Amino acid sequence: MPRTVTLAAPARRRPRWVPPLMAAAVVCLLVGLWAGLLHLGLALPAGRDGIAATHGPLMVLGFLGTFIALERAVALGTTWAYLAPAATAAGGIAVAAGAPGGSGPALVTAGGLGLVAIFVVIHRIQPALHNTVLAAGAACWPVAGALWLGGWDVPRFVPWLAAFLVLTIAGERLELSRLVGATSTARRLFAAAAGVLAVGLLVSLVAEPAGVRIVGVGLVAVACWLGYHDIARRTVRIAGLPRYIAVALLTGYGWLAVAGVLWIAVGRLTGGAGYDAMLHAIFLGFVISMIFAHAPVIVPAVLGRSLPYRPVLYVPLVLLHATLVLRIVGGDLAGNHTAWQWGGSLNEVALLLFLVLAASLVVQARHDRAAPRRRRTIPPIASARPR
Repeated sequence: MPRTVTLAAPARRRPRWVPPLMAAAVVCLLVGLWAGLLHLGLALPAGRDGIAATHGPLMVLGFLGTFIALERAVALGTTWAYLAPAATAAGGIAVAAGAPGGSGPALVTAGGLGLVAIFVVIHRIQPALHNTVLAAGAACWPVAGALWLGGWDVPRFVPWLAAFLVLTIAGERLELSRLVGATSTARRLFAAAAGVLAVGLLVSLVAEPAGVRIVGVGLVAVACWLGYHDIARRTVRIAGLPRYIAVALLTGYGWLAVAGVLWIAVGRLTGGAGYDAMLHAIFLGFVISMIFAHAPVIVPAVLGRSLPYRPVLYVPLVLLHATLVLRIVGGDLAGNHTAWQWGGSLNEVALLLFLVLAASLVVQARHDRAAPRRRRTIPPIASARPR
């Protein structure tokens, strides 16, 4: 029987370099967020020239790429697999620091190739459609890296960055669709939706407007499939963690559909309000919502530390979606620059708030587990009563 390699596959013995790699990913996140604030036009010190242009690559590849590759390396449990997140983390730090000579993009691209190699091995262990989709998503990463190294501007290879994350997340959810008995017809429909997305990526290399719109059709198709077939439609009725995860998933799928419509309507990869809306509907509305949803599952798998559910986790989730509406509807679509800046800034506050809450819950859970052990080791106090 083939061994299943799942999202939360238990780690055997986590190597000592897992925490440093996580720390490097967080550094990429923080620099990427700072670059995002500069992109919003806030009067902040830049640190170095051109840092605002690194916002997208640092967030998608430096942060999420490192984390995804690390999670897969832990799940696979082989030493060589850690080369992928290590190269990505090193490349992300180099990009953040402005290292000359293209070393940063080269290392990040090498990390993407490493992730593809990981998925090839996983597919051999467990041949399945969802692992094929995951491998296809991983392959979008080094393609984006090659275009980056080739001197393409970030907007030109944004579809490949988006496809990397969309197919990675959708592949994971496709695997879980077995729990609701997804039929072979449903799985073929998923493959068709992913195929439309892939065609759009290829067309975008030579005919940008047509390719972008085809990608948009693929995004809408994937969003509709996930919204209908995902187990979240059932678990949203279960109180506690299942409902929290389901709410985050379903709202994320809604944003993915909105993003697809925007890609079809805008049809170009140039700056401006439409470009901002079509990108952040995916990367914030969909992807970050997926991170909020999966964190209670992924953190224990990668770090071996429990992230218990608490209702307070809804606060950053609601803040994320409310401020994204402010940014896209009140800012991009209505043309209100102040609403756009406030929405974008509060988007980052929502993400940072989630990280702070998650870290505090992890620490609190560890403290709560240690407390009974400490009580058992305290010797009984001798009675002071005179005999």
